[in-house]
Amino acid sequence: MTAIREEDFVQSIADAFQFISYYHPADFVHALGEAWAREESPAAKEAIAQILSNSRMCAEARRPICQDTGIAVVFLKLGMNVQWQSTCSVQEMVDEGVRRAYANPDNVLRKSVLADPAGARRNTQDNTPAVVHVELVLGDTLEVICAAKGGGSENKAKMAMLNPSDDIVDWVLKTVPQMGAGWCPPGILGIGIGGTPEKAVLLAKESLMAPVDIHLLREKAARGDQLTRIEQLRLELMEKVNALGIGAQGLGGLTCVLDVKVLDYPTHAASKPVAMIPNCAATRHVHFRLDGSGPAKLTPPRLQDWPQVAWKPDTQSATRVDLDTLTREQVAAWQPGQALLLNGKLLTGRDAAHKRIQDMLAKGEKLPVDFTNRVIYYVGPVDPVRDEVVGPAGPTTATRMDRFTRMMLEKTGLIAMVGKSERGPTAIEAIRDNRSAYLMAVGGAAYLVSTAIKASRVLAFADLGMEAIYEFTVEDMPVTVAVDANGTSVHQTGPKLWQAKIGKIPVVAG
Repeated sequence: MTAIREEDFVQSIADAFQFISYYHPADFVHALGEAWAREESPAAKEAIAQILSNSRMCAEARRPICQDTGIAVVFLKLGMNVQWQSTCSVQEMVDEGVRRAYANPDNVLRKSVLADPAGARRNTQDNTPAVVHVELVLGDTLEVICAAKGGGSENKAKMAMLNPSDDIVDWVLKTVPQMGAGWCPPGILGIGIGGTPEKAVLLAKESLMAPVDIHLLREKAARGDQLTRIEQLRLELMEKVNALGIGAQGLGGLTCVLDVKVLDYPTHAASKPVAMIPNCAATRHVHFRLDGSGPAKLTPPRLQDWPQVAWKPDTQSATRVDLDTLTREQVAAWQPGQALLLNGKLLTGRDAAHKRIQDMLAKGEKLPVDFTNRVIYYVGPVDPVRDEVVGPAGPTTATRMDRFTRMMLEKTGLIAMVGKSERGPTAIEAIRDNRSAYLMAVGGAAYLVSTAIKASRVLAFADLGMEAIYEFTVEDMPVTVAVDANGTSVHQTGPKLWQAKIGKIPVVAG
């Protein structure tokens, strides 16, 4: 009988969540490099280059790949011959490991977990509790998978109870475009089929823990080997989802997904539960086994395995913008898809700050920050360590601020915004009416973006922590004009253009 010590398990969990915060899985990096090499869309290729450069920088500096260091998810396959040497429950041990990982002073991780989700939404301050799934299996070892899932990708999870005769491919092709780009493609789609509703969702999540291996299926098919129904489905979905032309960051291009994973389970004769969960460009998971001999030993990937992609600001073709002298006329002149390099003072703010501004305006109170002719960046940065000005500071999903956009543009003097992914109809209408603009930064390049931030100070709402209003001083921070003053959105025009170019799926007018 194997005896596993509490401290070995707790430290293994802590080490794992530190490890995945700065190391992409090697298989994911390889697949992303191949996607960059074959990408034909300049905007998508540029985005993938930033993600790859960010990935290598994080591996070298051991700092988070993304500012959203995720909610901790742990899968345990517990051998029934294992005996615990512990006075704590499995949940308590996992939580202690997460607590250690996220408070590590050498690599502080952002705490994003909130208690009382339907009420006060109070931050637990240590990113616990983790979400733990335990399965009892035969054997005398403990198999562990640790994953960090960011809110941007988790928020795009979809689940449906299809009729038995409904086509799963049709559902996926209808649903993926509705997910938008807030999940930061290119990434991986996990699909669970069968069982009951909660089982299908769990299957979808668990499928994402497997390595990228779609290339092996392609080789198998090319040899003429017989494929299982699930293998056929994976290949069909891979080809057709990418044929939608969504591309990296939703800008239009050849690659939206690097792999499609499918797990299934027997289901009721009257049912066909289907769930789909994406893994973003900050895909983070690690697998290890404990056998009673001590804590896990995690082997870092080799830096030489990263593609030789080193992104740098393109000062020749991108337009440098002085934020300190920016005018409404300059903003109105920006063109859809135009590459900009931001310089000067940049404000920050996201959900909680916007809600507080709304409440203050409703009460007739004076705002603590003057937004006149300013640009706001939707971000919740990681705390800095050592000599950093700010920790990884990539963009958050902009659609969450759509409901506040008209208020900010018409009542505060704001003239432009920076975030990730698309804007919805409400925000686009407000941008057009106010001759404003929305700029997109690359999701999944948080550490790279932070190197453009040369100074940082809190201006207001310090009690909100990472959601406070900061003022960043930036130098050549890369962004793309995603919605111009006329309301033209590259997240609408780009995918349509590339879907037509790829030519495998008809483009629907309107």
